[in-house]
Amino acid sequence: MSDTRVLDPAQLGAYFALIEVSSLLRHTVEQQLKEAGDLSYVQFQLLATLGDRPEGSSRMTDLADGVVYSRSGLTYQAQLLEQRRLVTRSPSPDDERSVTVTLTEAGRDILARVFPGHIAVVHDLFLAPLSDADVRTLGAILGRVRDHMRALPPRSAAPRRRGRST
Repeated sequence: MSDTRVLDPAQLGAYFALIEVSSLLRHTVEQQLKEAGDLSYVQFQLLATLGDRPEGSSRMTDLADGVVYSRSGLTYQAQLLEQRRLVTRSPSPDDERSVTVTLTEAGRDILARVFPGHIAVVHDLFLAPLSDADVRTLGAILGRVRDHMRALPPRSAAPRRRGRST
């Protein structure tokens, strides 16, 4: 199957700008998270996602889909956070095959410590050159793209690759 589509200059420029902005922002955010809380970006996403939930809990599969990370990778990150007592893991009350992750008070404390610097980085690096109207427009555009991408099967539901036989 060969796809002969090409990107016109405007499409290519938009794509490269998005990739560069994403890389620059993520690099600075990762530095801030490491310095303020000794957290990786994925660990922060996991803690922040749990912190947004009223009960502070979620099933691992739902977290993996939400933060767009593999189940095994997220399990490892949750294990590291559990060792630091920032989360707990337990069998899910709804499905004994699932694991529920719950944010601890120590996890909430570290979020409170990293959020001010995180918000400052996002504001100063990403939002500062944009007007309120720009932010609303960008949010709507990226929301449509995100929704389009999320309409595809979640990564955690994708079939696992099997080793090739020789």
